[in-house]
Amino acid sequence: MALIAIAADKGSPGVTTSAVALAAVWPRRVLLAEADPAGGDLVYRSRAAHGGMLDPNTGLLSLAATARRGLAAEQLWDHAQPLSGGLDVLVGIGSAEQAAGLSGLWPMLGQAFATLAESPNGAADVIADCGRIGADSPTLELFTHAALVLLVSRSEPEHLARVRDRAGALSAKLHGSQRGAAAALGHPPIGIVLITDPSHSARLAGQVNEMLVASQISARVVGTLAHDTGGAETLNGRRRGRLDKSLLIRSARQITADVPHRYGVLR
Repeated sequence: MALIAIAADKGSPGVTTSAVALAAVWPRRVLLAEADPAGGDLVYRSRAAHGGMLDPNTGLLSLAATARRGLAAEQLWDHAQPLSGGLDVLVGIGSAEQAAGLSGLWPMLGQAFATLAESPNGAADVIADCGRIGADSPTLELFTHAALVLLVSRSEPEHLARVRDRAGALSAKLHGSQRGAAAALGHPPIGIVLITDPSHSARLAGQVNEMLVASQISARVVGTLAHDTGGAETLNGRRRGRLDKSLLIRSARQITADVPHRYGVLR
C-alpha cells in the first residue's frame, strides 16, 4: 500500500472529483486526504455517512494541532470522517489563510500518509488531493513520500501544454537533471490522467505520450477519466442515479485496475 498524490497545474481540471472517483473504486482500503493548501471542497459538496454535513473542524485542521507534538500514522483515523457511501475522508482546511497553520508540517504529514500502509491497526493506502501546484507549493513536500504522483489535465491544447510543462518541472525537482529514459527510473514516478470524451480517449492518450517523449519528459499517460458531468454530480450527491454504471466510475475502475500493478504500489 502507498501514498498516491493527485494534483494539477492550474485552472479547474477536476482534481477533487478525480481523487474521489479513484478512491471510491480503489482495490484496497483507502483514506482520501484533502491536502489542498487553498482549502478543501468536500464539506460543501458531499454528505457525511450520517446524512448531515461533514464537520469542517475534524480533519487536516485538527490533525495539524496534534502533529505539533508528533504524529503516528494510525492517528490519521482519529481525524477521518466517513462519507455517504462509506469512503473515509480526511477533510481539508477551510481556506488558504488556514494553510499557515500547516507550515513545516507537510513532510511529517507525507511520512504519515506513506506509512499508514504499515500500521498494524487500520493499514490503508492514502489518496491525497493536492489541488493545484506550482513551483513553490508546500504540498510538493508530500511528493517525496509518494509512491506515485498523478497530474490531472483536461484535453484542451492549453491544458495539455501546461501539464507537459508542469510534468517536466516536477520531474526535474523530484528526479534531478536526468531526462528521458534515465528519469523514468526516478522516484516517485509521474503519471498523467486525462479527462476527456471517451470516444477519442485512446487517440488523445497516444498523442500526449508522443508529445512527452518528444520533450524528453519521463511522465506518461496512465489512463483517462470520462468527462461525465452527470456521473460527477451523482458522485458528489447532487443527483440520484446508478453511480456504478456511470462513465466516470467505469473509467476510474479501468485506471485502478491498471495503475497499482504497473507502478508496483500494491505489494
